[in-house]
Amino acid sequence: MGTVPIARPLPIAIAIQSFHPGGTERQMIELVRRLDPTSWQVHVACFSTDGAWFPQVESAAASIGAFPLRGFARTDTLRQARRFGAWCRERSITLVHTSDLYTNIFFLPSAAAAGVPVRLGSRREFAAGKSRAQVVVQRASYACAHRVVANAHAVAERLVRERLAADRIAVVPNGLDGSRFIARDLPPALRQVAMVANLRPGKGQDVLIDAAPAILQRYPDARFTLIGGGTERPVLEARARERGVAHAFQLEGHVEDVARRLGEADLCVLPSDSEAFPNALLEAMAAGLPVVASRVGGVLEVVQHERTGLLVPPRDPHALATEMLRLMSDPQLARGIAAAGREFVLRRFSFDRMVSAFEHLYLDEVARRVPVRPVESRYAPL
Repeated sequence: MGTVPIARPLPIAIAIQSFHPGGTERQMIELVRRLDPTSWQVHVACFSTDGAWFPQVESAAASIGAFPLRGFARTDTLRQARRFGAWCRERSITLVHTSDLYTNIFFLPSAAAAGVPVRLGSRREFAAGKSRAQVVVQRASYACAHRVVANAHAVAERLVRERLAADRIAVVPNGLDGSRFIARDLPPALRQVAMVANLRPGKGQDVLIDAAPAILQRYPDARFTLIGGGTERPVLEARARERGVAHAFQLEGHVEDVARRLGEADLCVLPSDSEAFPNALLEAMAAGLPVVASRVGGVLEVVQHERTGLLVPPRDPHALATEMLRLMSDPQLARGIAAAGREFVLRRFSFDRMVSAFEHLYLDEVARRVPVRPVESRYAPL
């Protein structure tokens, strides 16, 4: 059968858990907002419309469907799956793209059962913090996806180790809006340290607290700002008191205008146990800050040691303090690393580049699986 032109715009659905601030939510919401509306009619499926970022999606999406779940083992889950299938058929959804573990588990099988022609899953993290049952169920959900999109090559390698065929994996790195970040001249004395990460186990705020005494011994006027909310705040506050450094730490909680707060810092650290792809580092480097980060996962795709940042082993407060003190005692080194890091991320990780990669992936998969001639991308091939 010959191909025929497809009507513009093509109806697709992007699945997000909710609209609370977070790294995955930021990436997917920007994708919803930036896909060309003359080519794509973007619908959004979610479990809940809760969250401060809901208005951004509400103004950009063609429609938003909420399919609340109280647990995957409950009898209502099947009813919600049927509702989602009907929602897709009513809108003639051609492609469903999920964003994380829970949307993979629910929306990929539901889309397959509904006969959605193209189904894309996502993997934006490692298995850290996930139960064995969650990991097993997510792997099973990938059977319902034509491709699984990893946000870093390190994540793609993990998927291969989990026995997902390499030709079913696509890599699309995260993006950022470089225009939000204005680099300032670093001061002669680098004393303001920022860390942007949710306050949860494994992100490494405890490592920074443990490194702080050595830094304060040499530079008593150093100050540390932790940006991000989470359940570990009381634990971290207690740890800072125990180490005698509470006076030097400020826990800001969630901050909407991260770019402005980074503009007030002199350097940024991210001593995580693991990272799939570090949005916080991208933003810090775009803001013209020198960075120190753990030598883990997707960090290695952003930070080149002694060129675009400094790397340290995870869970090593002594190494973290040593490399931070290198920057604080050598402003020329800090400025060189900051300039190289900013140039690197602005060139490699723009939102335009991310959206272009997704758009070409969508077009390729539609062309493979739908008997129509798809729309042409407004972006040049990468």
